[in-house]
Amino acid sequence: MQLSPSAHQDTFTRDNLPPAEQWPVLEFTLPELQYPDRLNAASVLIDGAVETFGPDRPALHTPDGETWSYGELQLRANQVAQVLTEDLGVVPGNRVMLRAPNNPWLVACWLGVLKAGAVVVTTMPILRSEEVAQLVERTRPAVLLSDARFLADLAETVSRDVRLVLVGGDDADDLVQRCAAKSGEFEAVPTAADDVALLGPTSGTTGVPKITMHFHRDVLANADTFARHILRPRADDVFAGSPPLAFTFGLGGLVVFPLRFGASSLLTERNTPLELAQLVHDRGVTVLFTAPTAYRAILKEDQEGLLRGLRVAVSAGEHLPAETWREVKARTGLELVNGIGATELLHVFISAAGEDIRPETTGRPVPGFRATILDDEGRELGPGRIGRLAVIGPTGCRYLNDERQLNYVVDGWNVTGDTFLKDEDGYFHYQARTDGMIVSAGYNIGGPEVENAVNLHPDVVESAVVGRPDPERGSVVCAFVVLRQGVTGDDAKRRELQDFVKQTIAPYKYPRDVRFVDELPRNPSGKLQHFRLRRQVEEELVQLTGTTAS
Repeated sequence: MQLSPSAHQDTFTRDNLPPAEQWPVLEFTLPELQYPDRLNAASVLIDGAVETFGPDRPALHTPDGETWSYGELQLRANQVAQVLTEDLGVVPGNRVMLRAPNNPWLVACWLGVLKAGAVVVTTMPILRSEEVAQLVERTRPAVLLSDARFLADLAETVSRDVRLVLVGGDDADDLVQRCAAKSGEFEAVPTAADDVALLGPTSGTTGVPKITMHFHRDVLANADTFARHILRPRADDVFAGSPPLAFTFGLGGLVVFPLRFGASSLLTERNTPLELAQLVHDRGVTVLFTAPTAYRAILKEDQEGLLRGLRVAVSAGEHLPAETWREVKARTGLELVNGIGATELLHVFISAAGEDIRPETTGRPVPGFRATILDDEGRELGPGRIGRLAVIGPTGCRYLNDERQLNYVVDGWNVTGDTFLKDEDGYFHYQARTDGMIVSAGYNIGGPEVENAVNLHPDVVESAVVGRPDPERGSVVCAFVVLRQGVTGDDAKRRELQDFVKQTIAPYKYPRDVRFVDELPRNPSGKLQHFRLRRQVEEELVQLTGTTAS
């Protein structure tokens, strides 16, 4: 499709879009998806909200009782944009990397970067230095805004070409201090609707991150499809959830959706499922985003009463078993809104709510999207046939200069890496993942990335990582490890390897199950056969419980 003239002076993102022939089909079938050619998503979300709802409406809350109004959020977003452009020399199209937990200043930075016409690169603060360095190399940010509490491993990561600015520290150069000296008057750069606004890393099936590219119109499209038609937000809603804003699941549910509809959001930096449930109860949360694992943990502790004030409870990030849905319904009265989404498409594209919910299914395509099932040759399958889930809508996969674009987009369809079955009524039934992705407690973990980390240990000859079905977490990372000769594989060595991985990559990716073996299964050509290991752990589940993983 023909792109609008870009407002970006730095053309890096336009230059690194995939070729047009590799794009998925994009469809804008709803009136609300007809966006103007010039569009700045941040201006729509915050300036538009102030104009529509007034500056005094609550926008962001913290667990300790702090509240930012829409007017205060607008002021600070403008101040961030002023610091970026006036002090740091950021020009439209430059990338600005953000590294912080969920808090109001992170939202102000996200909005400020977009208002300045720059491109946000989202990262999680728990990433290790090598992971951050890899993202810096891929996205080439001009500035990295980092929470001051996460400085320790950045000094060796950030090159001299990247300006590091801390947020929330004591230094006079701290972003908060810089913002205090700014007027808060800033006119958003009139970016094109199809200028890149966001680069979102995704955990793929290899250790090399895929970087998804999202336009300004994409940011609004998920609010105008899933949120508008399934969640139906109200201005008095209070959103909350467990996902980091670095995940597009969290970005949509905790920032874009509430701001788009004049609601507010409770931002929590870190909490357990029980702590989150207590906040839901204490702070009057009405819309909750979290994974099935969290709902099960709350029920397990008999604390379901803390959720009864919710209007909408969304379950995504991993497969929602029908048994979990029914137990939540029986004990709280809540009908969990199930859904499947992908970083490549920003948010949920198959779901159902209210009377349309069928607990044993994920749902039907969200208004604005359509979906089908493909066989291995790319042919569409009829009802009752298992195959690859494929989706088309107003958003779609565009990887930053990455040949894996050819694997995700097939004949215009976004092929997500999930196997599904579609029934006669158009409902989609989840079966399994088709790649090496391990989905554990809502986190996507690439098996090869964990293997790379395990293999760095001096006592490890080689390893193979697969997902082991788990009733509490959906799956857990299971590592089969071959140790060098003379090293004993005991509990102490197991803990040592786990601690080593936690220090090498993000801690949530560590193998909870470590098994020492003499050799790994390979085919005649020497290729590692992960499927045999997956089959082994699945057969163990059958022997133990009499049920299958699916």
